[in-house]
Amino acid sequence: MNRFSEFTADFEEKRRVRRVSSAAAGVSISACPPGGAATGSLTARTAQTSRAAVHIMLSRSCLLDDRSRAQLCSGCFCSGLVSVPRTCADEEFRCRSGQCVSLSFVCDSDSDCDDGSDEASCPAPTCGPGSFQCNNSVCVPRLWACDGDTDCADGSDEWPQNCAGGTGQQPQTVCRDHELLCASGECVHGSWRCDGSGDCADGSDEHNCTALTCRPDEFLCNDGSCVPGMRQCDGNPDCRDHSDEMDCVTVHACAGPGRFKCGSGECISADGVCDGQRDCRDGSDEPLKDCNTNECLTNNGGCSHTCSDLKMGYECVCPAGFHLINRTHCEDVDECADTDRCTQICINLPGSFRCDCKDGFELDHMTKDCKAVTGSGAFLLFSTRHEVRKMALGSRTYTALIRQQKNVVALDVDVHSDRIFWSDASLKKIYSAAAADPAHRSTVIDSRISRPEGLAVDWVHGNIYWTDGELQTVSVATADGSKRKTLVSEGLQNPRAIVVDPHFMFWTDCGEPARIEKSGLNGADRTALVTEHIAWPSGVTLDVMSGRLYWVDSKLHTLSSIGVNGDRRHTLIQDQLTLPHPLALAVFEEKVFWTDVSNNGIWSTNRVTGRDVAAVAEHLQSPADIVLYHSLRQPSGQDWCRDAAALNGGCEFLCLPAPQINTHSPKYTCACPDHLTLAADMRTCGSSDAKFTFTWCLNKCVLAVCTHPPYNDKIHPVHWRMKNTNTIHFTNPVYQKKTDDTVHIFRSSSLDGYSHPSCQMISMDEDAA
Repeated sequence: MNRFSEFTADFEEKRRVRRVSSAAAGVSISACPPGGAATGSLTARTAQTSRAAVHIMLSRSCLLDDRSRAQLCSGCFCSGLVSVPRTCADEEFRCRSGQCVSLSFVCDSDSDCDDGSDEASCPAPTCGPGSFQCNNSVCVPRLWACDGDTDCADGSDEWPQNCAGGTGQQPQTVCRDHELLCASGECVHGSWRCDGSGDCADGSDEHNCTALTCRPDEFLCNDGSCVPGMRQCDGNPDCRDHSDEMDCVTVHACAGPGRFKCGSGECISADGVCDGQRDCRDGSDEPLKDCNTNECLTNNGGCSHTCSDLKMGYECVCPAGFHLINRTHCEDVDECADTDRCTQICINLPGSFRCDCKDGFELDHMTKDCKAVTGSGAFLLFSTRHEVRKMALGSRTYTALIRQQKNVVALDVDVHSDRIFWSDASLKKIYSAAAADPAHRSTVIDSRISRPEGLAVDWVHGNIYWTDGELQTVSVATADGSKRKTLVSEGLQNPRAIVVDPHFMFWTDCGEPARIEKSGLNGADRTALVTEHIAWPSGVTLDVMSGRLYWVDSKLHTLSSIGVNGDRRHTLIQDQLTLPHPLALAVFEEKVFWTDVSNNGIWSTNRVTGRDVAAVAEHLQSPADIVLYHSLRQPSGQDWCRDAAALNGGCEFLCLPAPQINTHSPKYTCACPDHLTLAADMRTCGSSDAKFTFTWCLNKCVLAVCTHPPYNDKIHPVHWRMKNTNTIHFTNPVYQKKTDDTVHIFRSSSLDGYSHPSCQMISMDEDAA
């Protein structure tokens, strides 16, 4: 039985194909094979030739996978668009639509098939004591009920009759003064109202808009605004979207090798030069001394390489890989100045260049891409509000790694410790869990946090960084959350995504004006990296190997990259259909991946050219953040805070890496919690309002205010050391408690000064004791 016979027999067996007509010329079939939804028809016909050729044509609306198409068409008998359903793996479930999803997603109360068939025919669940049963019988964690967010498909978890005291109604979103409240509940920039681009999830920012009409002497910008027509294509953008400077073409009448410009200004055909006929008014096309003279015969015309004689005069020509630096001399072209030449390392050679890869990667000599050859297999982790899912690269099958979350927004990993970190915007917390045991999570941050929309792991120093759009801050904490510090709090409007490398952190600000900023991991050397052609930078990622930063802009519908020092900016994609509302992105090898909440999926493209856009995962519910898990994405580095002679770099609280601006830069600096400041030794912490001087009272008393652990918790025996003497033990100490500070009043017969690394001295009158 040949392959086509097997194909049609399988259709008959499954009763999925209906034969409509039969004739010598062919067979017409009105349905797609299993997994396809067609509006057209499938036609088979055989030609009477020495070798039968079978042509199978399917409607373009048959949504089937490429792998099966390639298997069916591996012979010489296919033409046109051919699709067949792929075979689902043993651990997969076939949806009625033909889609394959993980078996673990069947009857999990979340539709993963695009037709919902993975949740059809499921028994009514029995909810446990820690769950709330929706009106449609689905169980959700009780923590989600009556919290203002609708989690049941029917909204019953927020119905007033199911919530004590009538709570559960969606709280009214409060937008800032410069923002617009969408009907769908989110806030967008007020200036985006009626600009011709739907920025609200429901497009309500473009409802009830009056189309603007410009005067005849004005230019209509793409955003709907008008600018004076004389300013179009003047080299200076006047439209906010710079559309008045797009598609500008300067036409030169004499441009091109076939035209010659006369000295008198007119243009003639180049064929008329030195032909014995005066075509120019001034005769400049027939100069006697230049026509029929070969200047290349004398000293090669002064050219360093090739001299080419022309009808009039001559020109110097450079070989491939060189360019003219003046009229006569050629210089080597630095191909490596072009960021598109190589994906990792570019080595310039005389007249050419060579690509190379960093340790752990190997060069594909056909594509010039660097492929990982060490480390375990790479996979993507992405969040879908209630879950964190895992998908191996090259596979379209994903599994749930972390389940039953409230509202996962930000996500990152520490590959070397095999630990996952994520933030929950509804619960206002940051969690972590071992990748090998994701069910047992730990709470890292649960206070002084409001809207943690960005999260990044410093894998070298073991810290986490996050942005808070509500508090307008960028903060750092140890991986267990025991020590934390606000690093940036000034000049932020709406900080969003954040990413780090071993020395710097980069974050986006979706305020107005929007920007991408950069600073050291200790908050020092803050600078704006991107300030132009940017509106809503919702996601950012970093390719440490190439030293390039990638970001997506949900307003401008762009995917762009730039060097970590702000050079070599490049726009890979600018297209509203491809990037309707991207949220987050990740990069590895030659690809960049991103999530899109409008397209409900994950997509990829070549990270150098922006070509070969492809769907990685589709039909996702609220895809948000995405990270790539592979050891080569987080190369090892030196932790000076651990390698220093003193424990924790000698810092009493936090030891943070410093930006390596030049050869004299410190390797790290110390930091204190927000309510304390660094003492004069730049290592210990003291009260921010304590004085640095002290005086003796009349009866020889001195006051010491201890403002950090363990002295701010309880009284400890304190040993004071007199300068240049042995330790003195004070007797008869008197103390009193003031707010959070423990106040010690020590009495001594000595009038010499004393110091202690854990306390600061302030003066105090005898009466106050």
